[in-house]
Amino acid sequence: MRIAILGAGAWGTALALQACKRHQVTLWARNPEQIAQMQSLRSNTRYLPSFTFPDQLHLSHEPIGQWLSSMQLIVIATPTTALRGILQQVSSHVGQLPVAWLCKGFESSNQSATGISCMAHEVQHQVSPPMHAGALSGPSFAQEVAQGLPTALVAASVHASVRSALVDAFHADNLRIYTNDDLIGVEVGGAVKNVLAIATGLCDGLQLGMNARAALITRGLTEMTRLGVALGAQPETFMGLSGLGDLVLTATGDLSRNRQVGQGLAHGKSLAQVLKDLGHVAEGVSSAKTVFQRAEQLNIDMPITQSVVQLLDGQLSAAQAVALLMGRQSKLE
Repeated sequence: MRIAILGAGAWGTALALQACKRHQVTLWARNPEQIAQMQSLRSNTRYLPSFTFPDQLHLSHEPIGQWLSSMQLIVIATPTTALRGILQQVSSHVGQLPVAWLCKGFESSNQSATGISCMAHEVQHQVSPPMHAGALSGPSFAQEVAQGLPTALVAASVHASVRSALVDAFHADNLRIYTNDDLIGVEVGGAVKNVLAIATGLCDGLQLGMNARAALITRGLTEMTRLGVALGAQPETFMGLSGLGDLVLTATGDLSRNRQVGQGLAHGKSLAQVLKDLGHVAEGVSSAKTVFQRAEQLNIDMPITQSVVQLLDGQLSAAQAVALLMGRQSKLE
């Protein structure tokens, strides 16, 4: 199978390392200097150090164009903020080829002609409605996938051909791919869990204990489900890998970049310093505001998400954010 992975960050690189064991994989980045360095060192020292590229992994910075039409699967491994631009570039070259994205977040409302914060599939529908596309999501740290540690993901699309292509590309002994046609639910889970991970990182950074963390995860799952159902998702999706599974991993795992953001803020660092120290994209930082904007438009109550937005904007300190959440009136669960 011929696979193009567009974006050479940690997650795109990890999937490329796994897939190239059985398929012809091209790992693409727009920056020729990045590709030249990876070609020379046969490693992605910036985003996924300590993993050597096999000889069969092809690297490219060739401008997006007709060469994509020779592929059998296109995987977009860029952050949500870059998704629209990449889709615009690939749309005239892929026809009915299956396309999938790895990003987890809502696009900023100022990027969309509709003035609302869009999910990835909504961006795709605006750019190229005929495209056969979907998402690959679920609880996964790039480093563990690159190591070949056991992982389970969800291939989500309304198109059976996309789900099938993702299974054929990535399902292996150490990487299990489940399928789901509830693309809305899978995307909402992926976006909201990053925001909630910032909240749990804050909780852990302030050493508030495991009771508090469990409460945040549980009530956060309620927020996620509430928003997802309002957007048209199936409730049961949020009890699966892309909902509860991804939330537990991102909210508790030491490799979670979003959790590290919360911890850094709890330790008194500025957001700018936290992100500089991180050196990677933490999708929850941009997703917090976009998720909350969408919830407000639907009149959906998301107090944890709202507190994270206010924390990131500097309207609340770490201690004030926690006090605000704990000071809410008692209510039915």
